[in-house]
Amino acid sequence: MKIAIQIPEDVAECLRQANKKTVDRHILEEYAIRAYQTRALSEAQLRRLLGFATRGELDDFLADHQVPRNYMLDDLQQDRHTAEKLGL
Repeated sequence: MKIAIQIPEDVAECLRQANKKTVDRHILEEYAIRAYQTRALSEAQLRRLLGFATRGELDDFLADHQVPRNYMLDDLQQDRHTAEKLGL
């Protein structure tokens, strides 16, 4: 899906200068972070939305933006269960 928004050119220029990236990428990243923080997106969805090939890239992105991971007790239990099944 493509989404178009209008931003005044002076505001867009301020965003470009402040973030050293394209305005569309900046807006996408900010929206994606917010959606992840509110649990509207999972880590897998966030990774796909931002175009990261690996979980490591996503981990670096979250760390760079000081975003804590959504990792709950249920996630730990699932990881333990998976590790046991794999013999780890």
